[in-house]
Amino acid sequence: MTQTKHTFCRICEASCGLVAELDGNRIVDLKPNKQHIGTDGFACMKGLNQHHMYDSPDRLQYPLKRVGDRFERISWDQAYREIGAKLRALRAVSAESISMYVGTAAGFSLLHPIFAEGFMKGVGSHNVFSSSTQDCANRFAAATEMYGFPFTQPFVDLDHVRYMLIVGTNPVVSKWTFLQVAHPVKRLKEVLKRGGRIVVVDPRLTETAKVADTHHFIRPNTDVFFFLSFLHELFVQNGVDRAHVSRYMRGLDEVEALARLWPAQRTAELTGVAADALRQIVADYIAAGASAIVTGTGLGMGRHGTLAQWLAEVINAVSGNLDRQGGVLLGEGLFDFAAYAKKNRLFQRLQRSRVGNFRELNGGFPGGILADEILKPGAQQIKALLVTGGNPLITMPNAARLRRALGELELLVVTDIYLNETASLAHYVLPATSPLERADLPFVFPLFLGMQSRSYIAATDAVVEPTGEQRDEATIYTQLARHAGVSLFGAKPLQWIMQLMLWLNAPRRRGRQPSLPITLILDLVLRASKIGRFRDLVRQPQGLPWRGGPKPGSYLGQRVVTDDGLVQLAPSLLIEQTARLEAIFEEERASYARGELRLISKRMHSTHNSWTQNIAELTNGEMGQTNYLYMHPDDARAKGLDEKSAADVHSRTNTIRLPVKLLDTLMPGTVAIPHGWGHQHARGLSVASKLGGANVNLLAADGPDAVESVSGMAHLTGIPVRVEPAAGPIDTGSWTGIAPAVANG
Repeated sequence: MTQTKHTFCRICEASCGLVAELDGNRIVDLKPNKQHIGTDGFACMKGLNQHHMYDSPDRLQYPLKRVGDRFERISWDQAYREIGAKLRALRAVSAESISMYVGTAAGFSLLHPIFAEGFMKGVGSHNVFSSSTQDCANRFAAATEMYGFPFTQPFVDLDHVRYMLIVGTNPVVSKWTFLQVAHPVKRLKEVLKRGGRIVVVDPRLTETAKVADTHHFIRPNTDVFFFLSFLHELFVQNGVDRAHVSRYMRGLDEVEALARLWPAQRTAELTGVAADALRQIVADYIAAGASAIVTGTGLGMGRHGTLAQWLAEVINAVSGNLDRQGGVLLGEGLFDFAAYAKKNRLFQRLQRSRVGNFRELNGGFPGGILADEILKPGAQQIKALLVTGGNPLITMPNAARLRRALGELELLVVTDIYLNETASLAHYVLPATSPLERADLPFVFPLFLGMQSRSYIAATDAVVEPTGEQRDEATIYTQLARHAGVSLFGAKPLQWIMQLMLWLNAPRRRGRQPSLPITLILDLVLRASKIGRFRDLVRQPQGLPWRGGPKPGSYLGQRVVTDDGLVQLAPSLLIEQTARLEAIFEEERASYARGELRLISKRMHSTHNSWTQNIAELTNGEMGQTNYLYMHPDDARAKGLDEKSAADVHSRTNTIRLPVKLLDTLMPGTVAIPHGWGHQHARGLSVASKLGGANVNLLAADGPDAVESVSGMAHLTGIPVRVEPAAGPIDTGSWTGIAPAVANG
């Protein structure tokens, strides 16, 4: 007998409402929830096929222990006991020898990142690394310096904006960054229908650019100079609201002096954006009176992402568009999280990394130095790594070197739903529940910070029960803390409460491991926030409106948490970095003069990061069998390549080999490769491991000299590369995705 249940998607910020059709305890179909007030009856093909990923025969069913070259099934009791004993022994020598990598999947569950952080605080180690330094830490760094809080992330007022400049993001395919926006094509067309303008600046005529009314090509890694000239023109064209800035901000003189050095005619040759075109962009931005610059991961993953993000924020601020209707707004969550964090000194730790002396940002260190922290001998050398909600061997820079480093660990524990590349090297693998197997509230950003284009709150029960011994991460980290002899967040009363909950929630059947009562914990969160009861929210499957949406004028002078309550336009840490701009400009110009191609990433409709290649329904066509090297026809012709060719792509770090696809929507001189491919070495991905493709992040460099100094961001797009006809056949059996003769070339 079939039945339906309502839930919401948890693979990206959009959190689209879903209706699940069940046959017993098995989901047979997912459809968009047409009545959902926040997501407009929309869901993407990846979200609608996710149940195939969770219902795969490859799903991890029970804990595994590596014995020699094989994995053996063990009990949860044995796993907790043995992992805990090893952690105790390592911690007795150095707590910092224990580390954690937190992947993107952790961010789309409310309790997962909280309990993972609580476990590491209990251990007493600051060695936390996350996927944020692969895609968004530049935003955290800029916000910390300007607004006093990393999660202060202004977002476009989509319902009222009149002029939207989109740089380095492609929301039609990837959705929005740090903002819940479902049905992106519809929302963009609504802007155009009411007379607004959308201008896209990108090295590719993206899917978003095809919806917009104007597109300008820009060379990768030159965004910082585009924004410098934009700021220059904003002053020249009297687009700065000086009275407004004087009241709410500090540092205008410094940014004006900086902008004066970068007129549009100076940067045009490097960026590829003509001086007259840039001046017109600025004029239109000013004239609209309700404008917003929107950025995303393409900007942050470039070489100068923090400076570029800072300048974009400065432009929105000094033009009067920060905290303005139709400009960029700051939402409100359950409570004033920024004020609470400042009062309790959250996200304000000043620890420095052992390798490279990087500052701790948003509770973590750069992922790009993880291999060094493992391989470099000395006090506090990392000996143990817990990986949760991520697959760093696919997502991290220079994955071949990281793979060697992981092999040196005394303890590698991976919590996941699959035996993926990273889990295939682990000493212990712990099976996690899928999002559809647990109750939940929307993830941290909308719930605590109100990052929603339409304000609502929702809750979901588990749609199906686990089919094996899978456990939620909150339970896993509570149990690991107990067996490691530590307390969550270093708070013994909290640990006792969690253990009491486990005992009270223990199943009656002998041999079954207890799980935390997740719905009770979520109910307590809602009651403490004076929102209501979890069960009442579950009875509102279409979502429940709340707080009336982000309010223009509610941020400046009221919720800024810098020491003086003013937005810092010229933070000293960022101003110091501008001393490098002249050298950067000359270096980039020389590189382009040498004819070096620049590699950018490319989103695909049917894949999501490294997650969905194991879904047969999404990989059954030509575009689902491999990733490609996309080249402009002129560039391919110059290299003697066509669509029948295989090409070797060389960076200073590595070489990969891929088939070529011609793409005339690329800016000449730019090539593109989708990320998330190259699963041939995963033991437990029966679909993905048989596909072609190569891991593009093998071409990215790691180490302290390769990551951005302020944010710790890896350089994953705009990479200088050399392309030539392949020296041999494509070999999908090698780690690097190329024939062994040129591996690590």
